[in-house]
Amino acid sequence: MTEGAQGGATDAWAKRDTAVVWHGFTQMSSYLEDAPVIVERAEGHELIDVDGNRYLDAISSLWVNTLGHRVPELDEALRRQLELVSHSTMLGNGNRVVVEFAEALAAVVPVDRPHMVFASDGAAAVEQALRIAFQFWTNRGVTGRNSFLAFGGAYHGDTVGALSVGAGGFGTDVFDPLRFPVLRAPSFDDPSCLDVAAAMVADHAHEVAAVVVEPLVQGAAGMRMAGPQGFPELAAACRRHDVLLICDEVATGFGRTGTLFASEQCGLRPDVLCLGKGITGGYLPLSATVVAGHVFDAFLGPDPSPRTLHHGHSYGGNALAAAVALRHLQLLAERDVLANVRARSTQLERLLWDQVAPLPAVAEVRVKGLMAGIDLESPKPSLRWGRRVCAEAVRRGVLLRPLGDVVVLMPPLTVTAEEVERIVEVLAAAIAEVTAP
Repeated sequence: MTEGAQGGATDAWAKRDTAVVWHGFTQMSSYLEDAPVIVERAEGHELIDVDGNRYLDAISSLWVNTLGHRVPELDEALRRQLELVSHSTMLGNGNRVVVEFAEALAAVVPVDRPHMVFASDGAAAVEQALRIAFQFWTNRGVTGRNSFLAFGGAYHGDTVGALSVGAGGFGTDVFDPLRFPVLRAPSFDDPSCLDVAAAMVADHAHEVAAVVVEPLVQGAAGMRMAGPQGFPELAAACRRHDVLLICDEVATGFGRTGTLFASEQCGLRPDVLCLGKGITGGYLPLSATVVAGHVFDAFLGPDPSPRTLHHGHSYGGNALAAAVALRHLQLLAERDVLANVRARSTQLERLLWDQVAPLPAVAEVRVKGLMAGIDLESPKPSLRWGRRVCAEAVRRGVLLRPLGDVVVLMPPLTVTAEEVERIVEVLAAAIAEVTAP
């Protein structure tokens, strides 16, 4: 297999790219220096650049790709829907395939009497959840429930509300004047974080509209993890004190942690569930804010009515995305994908401990399902070990992207045993190369 290499058409396309495209979370002054991959096509678990070089997509195209690229069944679902209708508004009207997908999703989410509000990305799903939680109390005639409780290390997206319940990082401090204050429990690095959060719910119930938490894994924090055993007490505290529980499973949903939803492992049935990323298998933008029946009921009333959810997106519930999402959900079950996630997770953890954890530059290895974070103990941030290790891995044909000095592994849910071996071998070699004295 051809290893990734810059040059040829890639250089020309990269220059055209930087002349007209502004890449998020990317310093454009050094974009060309960081040897970007310019993708032209894909096959299976590989991306192929404009020079024909192949890269194993070990970050699932930023955590969204689940079954690989160009999945025949998903391609066919998209083609069939194109012959019907690409999009019709969901504001005051419906669409058959959206209803079918919502029915299928309702049958598997850990939410009681669920109703879905669709949008296009995870941040929008979280933003919707915050608005729904706030208006829920207003509709019930309860005043003072104007705050949210979130966790240190949290990241919930880059809209203003999502930024507010997030803990910062990624350069978001510049937006502090726009962010509203929230109650903040410790991060998952603190073993007592969930107990502290439960106590905070009791102390602040009169002012808290909802608790917002990422079950099991804080992905953007560098794969910080909390065991499932502490979550039931947090949920119980929310129930005792009549506080809504919002679970953000934008990153962990659709099999990523070994169950369809991480909430299942935690024994949670949230009032609101936020979904995105893998919902369409990485094909099209779609997200869902899944709301329990008792929350939905609080918005019912006469028409016109201030109880109405005055919120919606032009492309929310896009028919093409819904058609692919429906077939994707079916394929997860038909192919028993979760069994592969669990098997490959065990293999990945063993190989990382054998080949990567012993390296002098590695401080910690964390794995849950097919989510892994490898902490590099860099002597100073200016060395950019995380970025350099990922660049070296790309040169060797494995696509990675760092979170600071944390190297994140997030391969597709259908990754093979051989591909897991290759990912770990390349990562170990890249770390050794970059961090050699």
